[in-house]
Amino acid sequence: MPSGPAFLFDLDGTLVDSVYQHVLAWREALESVGIELSVWRIHRRIGMSGGLFVNALFRETGRDLKPEQAAQIRRVHAEAYARQVSQVRPLPGARELLAYLTKAGVPWAIGTSGRMESAKPNLDTLGIPAGVPIVTRDQVEHAKPDPDLFLAGAERLGVPIDESVVVGDSVWDLLAARRARALGVGLLSGGYGEEELERAGAYRVYQDPADMLKHLDELGVRMGSTPP
Repeated sequence: MPSGPAFLFDLDGTLVDSVYQHVLAWREALESVGIELSVWRIHRRIGMSGGLFVNALFRETGRDLKPEQAAQIRRVHAEAYARQVSQVRPLPGARELLAYLTKAGVPWAIGTSGRMESAKPNLDTLGIPAGVPIVTRDQVEHAKPDPDLFLAGAERLGVPIDESVVVGDSVWDLLAARRARALGVGLLSGGYGEEELERAGAYRVYQDPADMLKHLDELGVRMGSTPP
């Protein structure tokens, strides 16, 4: 019988290779209200909720964010991302990792700071079985770095959050994990460095889902057979 924790996965940069499409979409959205920023500055904020993300970038530029600007930024980002979503692919090993956990009877859920409209095409590429909880920004009061997404995922799985492992690619995922009192695992596939992820609370860091699949025994998943 399989044994071990439940897994709560981030989506962008963790299961699907979509970080840079989001970065470029945010750049286009910010430029629509006259904010020009280098892509690296935008990248550093990916993984936060869109609202916090935009507020933080406006604060850095010393400008006040008006409600109508915030609405325009969200709209342009959604439109720009929709034009690029066909380029997004599952990260190496993502489908295999999720299928393996499902076959082994290990509970898992996905929590994303994105809204369902932008997340759905990416979720569709992963072959997610019916019944797996998907928690999007629309369903919780606060997104990352607040822990609400992952708390909701654990609740819907019916497992204690302190017996869960949050898997994410950004410091915001791992900060949310710490605030939820869950263990955090970092993946390098979103562009953050290993030391940054460890400082944010990751107790293990892997390259991508394929690398994590090879090391499930390090994460407390005891199986009858070795992962592929």
